[in-house]
Amino acid sequence: MRESLFTTNRLIFRKWKDSDLSMIQKVYGDSEAMRWVGDGNTLSYEESKAWMKVTHKNYMSRGYGMFAVGLKNTLEVVGFCGIVHPNDQVDPEIKYAFSREYWGQGIATEAVVGLIDYATIASGIDKFIATIAPENIASERVLLKAGMLPGGICYDDEGIPTKCFYLNTQPSV
Repeated sequence: MRESLFTTNRLIFRKWKDSDLSMIQKVYGDSEAMRWVGDGNTLSYEESKAWMKVTHKNYMSRGYGMFAVGLKNTLEVVGFCGIVHPNDQVDPEIKYAFSREYWGQGIATEAVVGLIDYATIASGIDKFIATIAPENIASERVLLKAGMLPGGICYDDEGIPTKCFYLNTQPSV
């Protein structure tokens, strides 16, 4: 992870590389983890490859996207955290997912806080949103600890209810 963009106390962040595809597939192919995401379906290998292409396009057009998150002490990639604009939405949305063996260790909270700090300084972003499944209490705790404020229930493009969180100002859309 020599190409790091930023670090936190325990974590190191970098852009996705082709070699991350197997970890992307491990995390986003985990049915237990994906039960909290969208329609609950896992990503196939081809969908993971397509998402990697979208992420690389985001790096080029926006200067940010999803990042690989590794442990500083081992450099092992343990998950992903970044900023996306699903369906070209205006507001930058924080997304994260980690390999299940790293859940409950404060890694997601540390990653989100670090991402917000980095994006505010490096990209000048001063408004963030995040959406989670209403039943996902663990992610709700992560976002609240990161300083995000609950904004009630909203609906994604497929009409699926999600809990919305905001940081700084309400979204413009």
